[in-house]
Amino acid sequence: MGIIWFLLVGLISGWLAGVLTGGRGFGVIGDIIVGVLGAIIGGHVLGWVGIYSYGLLGSILTAVVGAIILLTVVRLIKRA
Repeated sequence: MGIIWFLLVGLISGWLAGVLTGGRGFGVIGDIIVGVLGAIIGGHVLGWVGIYSYGLLGSILTAVVGAIILLTVVRLIKRA
């Protein structure tokens, strides 16, 4: 059951990050990938500054922060 929750968090956070950064999302698979990568990035970045999250809502917020960082970096690279 853990993998299903992980993919669900990835889907929600990937879609939410896409919407918050001015897009419409990336489709189900794209949102999951962005959200999962965002969860990894967000966990590392927030851990470096001493912020830790717990529970489903904390996981989604951490993944959204990481996904926004990921999307910002990708868009900066695309412009260059």
